[in-house]
Amino acid sequence: MLSFEQKLAIADSFPELQRKPVSLGRVNYHYENSVYEKKTVVYHLHPNGNGFVYAGELDGYETDDKGFVNIRDFGEDELRAVIEQSIRSLSGDGGDDSAEGPSSDKEIWTNAKKQELTLTLDDEDGMWYVFAGLNMDAAFESYEEAKEYLEDEGFSRSRRG
Repeated sequence: MLSFEQKLAIADSFPELQRKPVSLGRVNYHYENSVYEKKTVVYHLHPNGNGFVYAGELDGYETDDKGFVNIRDFGEDELRAVIEQSIRSLSGDGGDDSAEGPSSDKEIWTNAKKQELTLTLDDEDGMWYVFAGLNMDAAFESYEEAKEYLEDEGFSRSRRG
């Protein structure tokens, strides 16, 4: 089994991934150029060596209900391969997704009355949260669900945070 430091070094070797520390010493790696709402490639890489890589679009991996494969016992070649395949799967066909998907983890939505709601992605749990000021208004498992809710409530995306 590779150590935490070895797994970090492998993930760090992919320049297209952005390292994001989360709680309890864990680390996530995001692929910001994903054409899908899913951006997390490496999830909760833990100092004990446990961690996950998104393989929801890949064949040949046993994944959990969110599409992640456990990489605890992966060797170097296997880990590099699954990360590379994950990035490729999130690259899609290279089409322009700027009109539909989020380009950041935070967006400001406004309605005709100039009221503002903030849509924020929580890196820890992968949920999208809608806030009215400091108060949470709603939570969603996907960007599309949150977008639909906000549009149904009469809001439109005004700017990206």
